[in-house]
This record gives sequence, C-alpha cells and structure tokens, in this order.
Amino acid sequence: MASKGVDFGGQDRLGSAMAEINVTPFVDVVLVLLIIFLITAPMMLGGIDVRVPKTETRTIQPEERLVLTVTRDRGVFLDSQPISLDRLSKVLSGMVRRNPKAAVFLKADEAVAYGTVMKVMDVIKKAGIDRVGMVTEPVRPGGS
Repeated sequence: MASKGVDFGGQDRLGSAMAEINVTPFVDVVLVLLIIFLITAPMMLGGIDVRVPKTETRTIQPEERLVLTVTRDRGVFLDSQPISLDRLSKVLSGMVRRNPKAAVFLKADEAVAYGTVMKVMDVIKKAGIDRVGMVTEPVRPGGS
C-alpha cells in the first residue's frame, strides 16, 4: 500500500525551482546598453554647431543623409568641410547621378538671413534633389 501524502526527496520542489529563469542579469545588461546608447547617440551626428530655430514638428530622416550647414557668418559646410556654392552644385549633381533618391538636411543658424538660406536651397533644387529636410530643435514644454 503506497502512501499518497509522503514526499520522497523533494522532487516537486526541486523541479519547480529549476523551471524559473533569473532575468536580473539580463535586465542589468540591457540597462547598461541603453545608457551607452543614450550617451553616444548625440555624438553620432557630427558637424558644425549652430543654433537652429525651434519648431513643434520634426522631419523624418531617410537612411542616407547629407548635412549642409549654414553658419551665422554665412559659411556653408558640407558635413563638416567648408564648401563654396559652385563646388556644392557640382558635388550634389554627382550625388544625384549616383543616387536619384538622395536627400539633404539643411541646418541653418537662426540668425542667418532668409536670402542666404534660399540661395543654398536654390543650389540644392537645381542639382535635382527634391528631398530636403530642414533641421530644427524641438520646443521644450513650458518655455523656450
């Protein structure tokens, strides 16, 4: 006659303990990777620092991007290299021949005259680039 309520060696207790996975180390690793990503992400977008105007909407960034920067003193930079408007036209035309879906992001200091920005936009459009994104900085809630 076998006894129903007798525990012979704790098999049920041991089996249930082995079925649980400790996720604490996994969460720790994920949090460390998240912190590293948050610290390094702003460094990925290099270039010339300018104060861009603030807007409430953002543009969608395509996979391949070329950043044009217009500084306060009307300097034009392709990524981080200074460039003249004539040379810029040639570079952009060559880019369009290689990639018809080419896109350009234009960062202009908010103190730059509208006419200067429009000259750069005109060079971009004449080169055949239809996808132009204007880089802005989001407005912080409750203030500037």
